Amino acid sequence: MTADDSNRFDTLGRLEDLPQDYRDELTAQNLVPLWPSLRAVLPPHVPTRRTRVTHWPYAPLRKLLLRAGELTPIEKAERRVLVLANPGHGLEKMQASAAMYLGMQLLLPGELAPAHRHTPNAVRMVVEGEGAWTLVDGEKCPMQRGDLILTPTGLWHEHGHDGQDPVIWLDVLDLPLIYYTETSYHEEGPSQPARPATGDRAYARGGVVPTTVFQRSERRYPMLRYAWSDARAALESLADSQPDLECVQITYVNPETGQDAENILGFHALMLRPGQTLRIPAMSPAQVLHQIDGATEVSVSDQRIDLAEAGTCAIPGYTAITLTNASAQAPSFLFIADESPLHRKLGVHEIRQDRA
Repeated sequence: MTADDSNRFDTLGRLEDLPQDYRDELTAQNLVPLWPSLRAVLPPHVPTRRTRVTHWPYAPLRKLLLRAGELTPIEKAERRVLVLANPGHGLEKMQASAAMYLGMQLLLPGELAPAHRHTPNAVRMVVEGEGAWTLVDGEKCPMQRGDLILTPTGLWHEHGHDGQDPVIWLDVLDLPLIYYTETSYHEEGPSQPARPATGDRAYARGGVVPTTVFQRSERRYPMLRYAWSDARAALESLADSQPDLECVQITYVNPETGQDAENILGFHALMLRPGQTLRIPAMSPAQVLHQIDGATEVSVSDQRIDLAEAGTCAIPGYTAITLTNASAQAPSFLFIADESPLHRKLGVHEIRQDRA
């Protein structure tokens, strides 16, 4: 933008410049003049972002979540969740970013979170504990630490716990977007007949899928559980086979189509080699980083976050990130959720290599 453009942009009229009677008449007709607000909705070069860099360390969150387990029985909570709210959007909005909702959910031994379905897409990233399961569209998916489990839009799902210790997982939903489009609702239903999960075994190896003679599976989501043991093995194999590869990252995809695992949010796993520093260029989508194993120093703008195991942080779009493995001896593993599928569909996805 030239100096002349900047001067022209700065001289746009203000709402206060208009006579009060004219403004009153506009209001009476449900009309709004654009020019006083033009720079707010179409700023130069970089969008206005409400999402702030926000860190949710796990230790204090876990303490409060377990306290919630003492204070509120599952029958009165349905889903016992503490929402990770970004202050830039206002805590009452319960948003981590423009399109992402985050919640840390607790299930105690013997509890059952009843069956329901809803229009927002959801995934579960298991943080700690053993013995819980999620029943999605009739498939009983065991929940083990680091596993990613899909509960896509419209599919019945419920959670149960047959183990001995608390189980906690991170929920990631596209709820803010679905709510904004006035399409968010849920339905309660009966428990679904259970059958063993098969997708994580049928598609357990990269590059091969079950042969279908006449057509692909009729299921829109043929794989619902992505085991961390497989994802970690893929990252380690990638790092070993390509020692010069700077960014060791995998993307969770639909194994039959190769497209994103869900249609609005993207999900990835990243490995930092011991002592490695990795710069991620500024991209249009906001990102959420969750530490699965190890510890990572996250540098963004003028802020630094020490992301310990099970910690989570949100990063606004159009912001470069520098990640440093805090250990010189062991790798660091991160789960990443972002808005990239949505941005690609909207035609606004950008990567800016030359900007912070």
